[in-house]
Amino acid sequence: MKIGFIGLGNMGSPMANNLLKAGHELFIFDLVQASVKKLLDQHPGKVRALSAPKEVAAAGLDLIITMLPAAVHVKSVYLGPDGVLANVSTQTALIDSSTIDPQTAREVAAIAAAQGNVMLDAPVSGGTGGAEAGTLTFMVGGDEAEFTRYKNIFNAMGKNIVYCGGSGNGQVAKVANNMLLGISMIGTAEAMSLGVSLGMEPKVLAGIINTSSGRCWSSDTYNPFPGVLENVPASRGYTGGFGSDLMLKDLGLAAEAAKLAKQPIPLGSLAQQIYQTFSLQGNGGLDFSAIINLFRKK
Repeated sequence: MKIGFIGLGNMGSPMANNLLKAGHELFIFDLVQASVKKLLDQHPGKVRALSAPKEVAAAGLDLIITMLPAAVHVKSVYLGPDGVLANVSTQTALIDSSTIDPQTAREVAAIAAAQGNVMLDAPVSGGTGGAEAGTLTFMVGGDEAEFTRYKNIFNAMGKNIVYCGGSGNGQVAKVANNMLLGISMIGTAEAMSLGVSLGMEPKVLAGIINTSSGRCWSSDTYNPFPGVLENVPASRGYTGGFGSDLMLKDLGLAAEAAKLAKQPIPLGSLAQQIYQTFSLQGNGGLDFSAIINLFRKK
């Protein structure tokens, strides 16, 4: 396929790289020229760089994928006279893999549908490691027949591809999952800090938790206590991984969606405030597992 890819950040760049490895031809755009150059150098002859989203839209492609930081960027890229929707053929399908609120996803998809364009929302889980390895989970909302039609595209970038229902439901799944992740990481951080402060050796305590009723991904796969697991951010000064500010953003999306639905999320709201406090202390660039530093004794 001829695929447009807009947004070559920490997630978008390896996703685009995996599409190229799968044999697709890419037409790319990003504001950061270094990201564009990297793909051009890695795949000479298979990548064409364009100067604006509207150029990608007007290129007569089979599909355009966007991977953008927030809802405001999604609206900027898709809407308006210089946006994708104003310049794209109805023969071009659209997939947005940004993590945004369900309402914005549904709003943009409805505008696309009104002019005859297929659009799927397909946020991902799995982090930069999953993006590089091609093992991401895709949570996809939109028309089921179109999901099936483009499943091979998702398979080139991910391992677990899940149809979530109608438009916006991919974002619903992502928001709910990441809210739970934020809550469980805070809980794991509290439990590990408590146990160690009372005299437990961290690896022993983690081993007990991971084979008992407290077991969760935040403990057995991504433990926040330094030295418990290798190859996780806690063992490299909380660098890399999923930034605390990104977790704060996702918790904010959950809070906004809950407000619109009049759905109580007391633990989600508390988690948002805890990460807000952590970010205000200058820790927003650290991995979200660094939240344990709020609870550990110096």
